[in-house]
Amino acid sequence: MRSPHGRRGIHSLRVKLTLANVVLLALGIVATTAVSLMGMRYYLLDQVDTELVRTRASLGGAELTMRQIDSLSVLGFVRDRVVPQAADERPAPDTIFAAVDGEGDAVGILGVPPTVAQRGLAGAVGHPGPLARDTEPHDVRVHGTAYRVTATRLSDGTHILMATSTEALHAGMAKALKLDLAVGTLLLALLACLTLFSVRRRMRPLEDMVETSSAIAEGDLTRRVPSSHHPTQEVEQLRLSLNSMLHQVETAYRTRERSAAQLRRFVADASHELRTPLSAIRGYLQLYDQGMLRDPAERRRAWDRMNGEVDRMGRLVDELLTLARLDQRPELRLRNVDVSRLVRDAAEDLRAQQPGRPVTVDADGAVLVRAGESGLRQVLANLLANVRTHTPADVPVRLGAGRADGVVRLTVADKGPGLPPEDAARVFDRFFRAGGGAGSGLGLAIVQGVVHAHGGEVTVRTAPGEGMTVTVELPVRAEECG
Repeated sequence: MRSPHGRRGIHSLRVKLTLANVVLLALGIVATTAVSLMGMRYYLLDQVDTELVRTRASLGGAELTMRQIDSLSVLGFVRDRVVPQAADERPAPDTIFAAVDGEGDAVGILGVPPTVAQRGLAGAVGHPGPLARDTEPHDVRVHGTAYRVTATRLSDGTHILMATSTEALHAGMAKALKLDLAVGTLLLALLACLTLFSVRRRMRPLEDMVETSSAIAEGDLTRRVPSSHHPTQEVEQLRLSLNSMLHQVETAYRTRERSAAQLRRFVADASHELRTPLSAIRGYLQLYDQGMLRDPAERRRAWDRMNGEVDRMGRLVDELLTLARLDQRPELRLRNVDVSRLVRDAAEDLRAQQPGRPVTVDADGAVLVRAGESGLRQVLANLLANVRTHTPADVPVRLGAGRADGVVRLTVADKGPGLPPEDAARVFDRFFRAGGGAGSGLGLAIVQGVVHAHGGEVTVRTAPGEGMTVTVELPVRAEECG
């Protein structure tokens, strides 16, 4: 049974490319060899045929008879062709010159009886008439040897057959074919080795991609496909695209994990925040049910405490609903809003709530921005509520509004105790309260949600003993704001 690795090797792209190259080269070698052998055969046979046709034309143009050929006057004409053959009894000489009668039987020349080769040629040709009428020589085999033969008719009706052996030609072609096959086989083996090496080197980035994908599937989301020393354009483009995709996958995974952790923490914090007032209300109800609140003053105090806890739960639920709506990215009702007026109104509210706190306002003139007025009022209210909750009542506060570099900036700065860097990094987290202070820990989270819904940014600059400055930047569209 074949192993999975063997099947993968046979069907791998590397082996398929190698086989394709080898097959293409093999077809090219076969085609080249066939064309070259056919050309060589045509050229050599053309030389043999030309010599035979020339001899036939010389003999036929003389209009001789067999008697004249036998006479001494033509002995010189045929001496070099006939006499050597008469003494040569080999069954397959290189050339055969034979005379045949009308029946196709070989006859003697110069009184010499026909040789074995002459009789064999006459038997192979048969009736010489068609051969004499044909202008092209024919292929025949005499005692297993290939010949090219032609014929001419003498004046007395005798036919002369002239044949030349082509065995040397076929032997040469066989040697050339063997040489071509040997060289072709060597080239195919060399091409297969070079292709395997080259494809292995070129496909190394693909193997790296497989290894990277396997590592990521096992949980290592930081793995990336390394760059090769000699990358091809297509593979390099694939590598860059894959790395970009892996980065997006890692970012999405990290974001999902962070969101899931935030959701778990949010649910735990919300449960904790709601459990405290519910426990207080349940305790007072149990005291009332057991008849332990007999004094009207105690019942009034318990009633006020339960109302306070209910109000606290109501505010918490309202803030949670606000955050939920912001998470859904609702469509805002935008209009031109004068943020300077909102800042001055917020400062007046703070002075009314804490008359002893120094408040400075830097918001002269109208500063328009395309925004939702209720959202911006909530942002300022939450920022000032944060100041009231976490700073002493006599700490100065500065509020500012202005426009520069295409953005509108709202600033709320105090001279309070400030925050350490680790707390400053979490001020916008939900239910985060620096130092375990008062409040629900949702105010700044709502500020960030409202600002992001308007396409803006909110930043915090703080340090221990240096107070805290919150800056809100909102984009300005000049064509809309005028």
